[in-house]
Amino acid sequence: MPTQADKAQRFLQLHQAPGCFLVPNPWDAGSAKLLASLGFSALATSGAGIAFAQGKGDLDVSARAMLPSLRAICAATDLPVSADLQNGFGPSADEAAQTILEAAHTGIVGGSLEDASGDDNAPIYDIGLATDRIRAAAEAARSLPFKFMLTARCENFLYGRADLDDTIARLQAYEDAGADVLFAPGITEADDVKAVLGAIERPFNLLMGLPGMELDLHTATRLGVKRVSTGGSLARAAYGALLRAGSEIMSQCSFGYASHAISGKDMKALLQEI
Repeated sequence: MPTQADKAQRFLQLHQAPGCFLVPNPWDAGSAKLLASLGFSALATSGAGIAFAQGKGDLDVSARAMLPSLRAICAATDLPVSADLQNGFGPSADEAAQTILEAAHTGIVGGSLEDASGDDNAPIYDIGLATDRIRAAAEAARSLPFKFMLTARCENFLYGRADLDDTIARLQAYEDAGADVLFAPGITEADDVKAVLGAIERPFNLLMGLPGMELDLHTATRLGVKRVSTGGSLARAAYGALLRAGSEIMSQCSFGYASHAISGKDMKALLQEI
């Protein structure tokens, strides 16, 4: 089994290599193993998916509840794993830094921190506080005995603030504060992606799997995107299939969904590969 340092080096190399790479988002050990079996080079956990698996909504999971899931996912695969660490489980810079240090013990080699506050009245942190949080997290990451890839997320577009200028200003501030990767989930237009890439120097992560998203991997690569992730869309797809199957049983008293299900034999074989 590769060490955490080995995985960290591999993750860094993926960011330094030419082109764009994919990091699909599992939410438990089983989904991590299945995705790893398909040949992906790295994984990134879905905070929303982990929350769904615990019967909660996105951002409703505490650090205490999330860390065991991260540990289980890392133990299930030889691939480098980055984690969705939500907003650092607290508003202060010190809490953001502590989250990085605690999460690193689960086996992850990278993680993202977002500037969403969880407060409906003020959903996005002030840029000054948000930048201080990234700076503290970056300092914590640098104290680790391996390269931890810190991703800074600007959540404007996910919270109805489609302000590209502010988004770029925030990403630039987070870059200056020490983030290794920049991320603005919710951006769906090629021109907006191009504008962001023209204003930053660090690798950019693009979220795919959003309704109405027309960009594909080839376009993202051509634009200069370094990393593409799927967020909670894979978990939502899985739970959507579950709901459709349950609805079929209840409304039609039929079980046609089973013809599309993976066999128990194939599932066992895939889960035993690692």
